[in-house]
Amino acid sequence: MKSFKSPGRHGYAVEISPFLASTIACASSQYYGIAGCGTLFVLEQREADVSLVKSFDWNDGLFDVTWSENNEHVLVTGGGDGSLQIWDTAHTQGLLQVLKGHTQEVYSVDWSQTRGENLVVSGSWDHTAKVWDPERCQLVSSLQGHEGVIYSTIWSPHIPACFASASGDGTLRVWDVKAGSCRLAVPAHKTEILSCDWCKYDQNILVTGAVDCSLRVWDLRNVRHPVAQMMGHSYAIRRVKFCPFYKTVLASCSYDFTVRFWDYSKNQPLLETLEHHSEFVCGLDFNLHIPNQVVDCSWDETVKVFTPSCLAAL
Repeated sequence: MKSFKSPGRHGYAVEISPFLASTIACASSQYYGIAGCGTLFVLEQREADVSLVKSFDWNDGLFDVTWSENNEHVLVTGGGDGSLQIWDTAHTQGLLQVLKGHTQEVYSVDWSQTRGENLVVSGSWDHTAKVWDPERCQLVSSLQGHEGVIYSTIWSPHIPACFASASGDGTLRVWDVKAGSCRLAVPAHKTEILSCDWCKYDQNILVTGAVDCSLRVWDLRNVRHPVAQMMGHSYAIRRVKFCPFYKTVLASCSYDFTVRFWDYSKNQPLLETLEHHSEFVCGLDFNLHIPNQVVDCSWDETVKVFTPSCLAAL
């Protein structure tokens, strides 16, 4: 297992570059994100370790990060001051633009996945999701409907101008940006939902992870009951990610300091539990270029790169 230490910075989100297998971005905050500054780390994994390439500071905590899908040097972060920051790693200063529109913390950012689109969606504690054109640095639309904090906003990898959001109001929502409206609201949990993700192989399948310690898989064609429910975490689930290589495999990380791997098609869905952090695990991503490789980050000030044995055995 390879790791990077970030003293004084607590990891909130990690994402591996869609262009470069070895390049990782980590959004982090001082003082557990309660106060202080934030830092965007750009890291490179080498054979034996993970090293720092560049770091960029912001005057408030950074809670999420997403890579551009059309420029290998560009990233977007979401900040505690309600702004989004566009960074260019090819520039010394780094900061290209600041997008202002939210009135509270931006907890989620995601770059659109489908071709022909170049949009970023953000979710905020102000209960709104906003869609931005990062090239024109313009707000495209602001979408309201959630009655609580929006913790997660994720573009569909299949359907243009469609994203899902998860909220403290216990609902999973699916939005149509062109229509400017919510297409579907699913009362997915009775507690706050901190994360959601789309299946990479089926446009109708999503997963939610919540404060009730459960993961639930949903089929949008029939949302009266989840397709699967997975229990095992002992504290809130902070982030969920579908595996890009296996249709029914996914990962979750939690405030119980663990990362878990699941196959929701199995009677015993839990594949593996990893306990390699000493604090909340907040960020998680699969490497699109290196099958079965995973990266995570934690409030214990480390980013770790590893291959879980359960995936290597698949």
